[in-house]
This record gives sequence, structure tokens and C-alpha cells, in this order.
Amino acid sequence: MLVASSQQFSRSRRPEPVVITEAAPSLGDQQAARKRRYAITMAVRGLALVLAAVFYQTVWLMIILAILGTVLPWIAVVMANDRPPKPRTRLAGVDARPDRVLENPARSGRVIEG
Repeated sequence: MLVASSQQFSRSRRPEPVVITEAAPSLGDQQAARKRRYAITMAVRGLALVLAAVFYQTVWLMIILAILGTVLPWIAVVMANDRPPKPRTRLAGVDARPDRVLENPARSGRVIEG
């Protein structure tokens, strides 16, 4: 629904202060953190494969370490490509709660609330 410019809600002329502690990290910082996480995960993978070769006589341990070394590259790539979630924003002056209670006609006596 479009509202004509003369019918728009009045806005406060005083700007909201910006709190720097709530600012998202820069894209460069996010990428650097993802690179570090990837490098650490791949180092653990390399260590797991070396330990699998060292413990070849203990079959169950070798198998666990080999599986870990096989799965870790996929996990590292998924973690490296993952960005932090976007923050949820709320519109000022908008109340998402319903102003009335609805009754379900199919089930009498049951009340649906938002």
C-alpha cells in the first residue's frame, strides 16, 4: 500500500546515535577470520592423516583418523564460505503483535493468539 507524501508518518528530527560496538566487522576482517579458520582446520586434517599413518597397527584408531582427515576438507570449505548472519532489524513504531484475538471456527472454544 502506497502512502502519499502528505500522509506519511512524522519522523523525529533528532538522529539516533550510532553505537560503534554494535557495528559489524568489516568484510576484510571477516575474510581474514575465515582464512584463519580454514588454515587451522586443514592443519588438523594434516595432523590427523600423519597420525593415521603412525598408528597403522592400531586399526580402529587409524580408521578414525583417516575418516577425520577425509571429512575435514569439506568442513573447512563450508566454514570458510560461511558469513555471519545478518542482524534482524525492527522498524521503529511498528508493533508486530496482533491487536485482536481470533477464534478458530473449526474448533470451538480454542483461542489463537499471536
